[in-house]
Amino acid sequence: MTTEARIAGTPAILEVSGLDVDFWVDGQWYPAAVDLEYDVKAGEILAIVGESGSGKSSSSMALLGLTPPNGRVAGSAKLLGRELIGMSGTALRRVRGRDIAVIFQEPMTALNPVYSIGFQIVETLRTHFDMSPSEAKARAIELLDLVEMPTPELTFDKYPHQLSGGQRQRAMIAMSVSCDPKLLIADEPTTALDVTVQAEILELLRNLRDRLDSAIVLITHDMGVVADLADKVIVMKDGRIVESGSVEQIFHAPTETYTQQLLASVPHLRLEGEVSTALQTDMEGGVQPYLSFRNVAIEYPKRGRIPAFRAAENIDIDVYPGEIVGLVGESGSGKTTLGRAAVGLLPVAEGELLVGGHNLAAMSSRQLRAARKEIGIVFQDPGSSLNPRFPIGQSIGEPLMLATGTKGDKLDRVVESLLDQVELPRSFRNRYPHELSGGQRQRVGIARALALRPKLLVADEPTSALDVSVQARFLVLLQELQREMGFACLFVSHDLAVVDQLADRIVVMHRGHIVEQGSSDQILRSPQEAYTQRLLAAVPLPDPAAQRSRREERIRLLGTEEADGSAAS
Repeated sequence: MTTEARIAGTPAILEVSGLDVDFWVDGQWYPAAVDLEYDVKAGEILAIVGESGSGKSSSSMALLGLTPPNGRVAGSAKLLGRELIGMSGTALRRVRGRDIAVIFQEPMTALNPVYSIGFQIVETLRTHFDMSPSEAKARAIELLDLVEMPTPELTFDKYPHQLSGGQRQRAMIAMSVSCDPKLLIADEPTTALDVTVQAEILELLRNLRDRLDSAIVLITHDMGVVADLADKVIVMKDGRIVESGSVEQIFHAPTETYTQQLLASVPHLRLEGEVSTALQTDMEGGVQPYLSFRNVAIEYPKRGRIPAFRAAENIDIDVYPGEIVGLVGESGSGKTTLGRAAVGLLPVAEGELLVGGHNLAAMSSRQLRAARKEIGIVFQDPGSSLNPRFPIGQSIGEPLMLATGTKGDKLDRVVESLLDQVELPRSFRNRYPHELSGGQRQRVGIARALALRPKLLVADEPTSALDVSVQARFLVLLQELQREMGFACLFVSHDLAVVDQLADRIVVMHRGHIVEQGSSDQILRSPQEAYTQRLLAAVPLPDPAAQRSRREERIRLLGTEEADGSAAS
């Protein structure tokens, strides 16, 4: 039976009609969502796509009363015929988690930092079900294993800050699906995940839909994910629905210009012979690398009952001025660890880490502060890297003020120029982080990193929260800024299509070791290592039919590998 036939006779889980969401900012109401109309049936996956700030997340969070204090909601949203808009707080608390669950966009801000991962999942289970502590713990470990969390028994006792971005996202998903909800709102569920884990999570969501007949609202900017998972698609712009239809109709016969522009902006892996847009950096003529890892090992020290952990070793990487080196690999492979070490946030256990020809490990605190003025970093999680008490303008201008003493009108002009560069309105300088979307907060982080015109930029998943059109403009902007400023760039990412467009060279990491490194063409079109080949096979294609074929082929390959492994044992 086809998906369309199976869904046709099923009841609507969620019915949204005339939904309006507004926010009170600077003395007036600004619309975030206007007159939204849609429904989601049992067993159906609805994808809501659009640019950052288009109202995707705001309208969905409004269904559960999760708008900030300056927001108001009008219209109707019914869950199995029961009105959600205007529901009392007590009734909403019973609905949240059990009937409707949310996978939030930024797991670091959604997870409680003072409680362990296991405690938070157990709390969710025992709130909604009559379970003993031991039963809830066993179920929590089972859920962590279900989302492919490494060593789930150990992860149960870890805190959010001890996990990588991708691992935090998997913990968030485990908590969200713990109560087998009727409706799952997945707000950028694969943003921080590498392509192999992303494929596994999408399969998990697909299985949840099939097993429980749950409805899923998928909020995403990744059109490959939409092609892989969605049945219907809604395209939003400026708070309004501009186009809706089946996934095949939206991808193959879009009628609106805006939808066509969105699809044209989707990054893709280049075909053999296709010209790269990456800068071709000339390493000849005795140019010295600005950043060098020389047989570096990095480990996290013992803390309490948690033993010391070596996160990376035998690392040899050079990054030259004017060059972008892409660092790719699965979540927990050590990518972010190397990025943080490069800016002096993690100590080096072995080897030499050279920045501008100077050994970072041998620097005094004063020398390290001076060196950091020439290093910019874009953090993976914009929600936790921005001070919630600072307006956006102060967050961007603070590095300039502290490093150069720039103040007053001159500082204001520089902040406005930086906002222009990352394509945010100048009026945003007076807003606070919670008033911006995830993608807008990420652009603020990028502006702050570029404020001091760094000689080295460490970009840790800088495009993960950006929609495809803004992402395309950001990649062009980064290349233009690099041509102008000539900085070296270590670009950490799980998006191989983005790395292909941007990077001169690529380094592939797995479990703290470098598996393979070389030019973009060598790594992405002639990979030598089986791990690199598996990474490439998991990259989703922004075409429903092609992605369906790729998914079936990947399942077949995984089945063959498992069969071979069983035969060998």
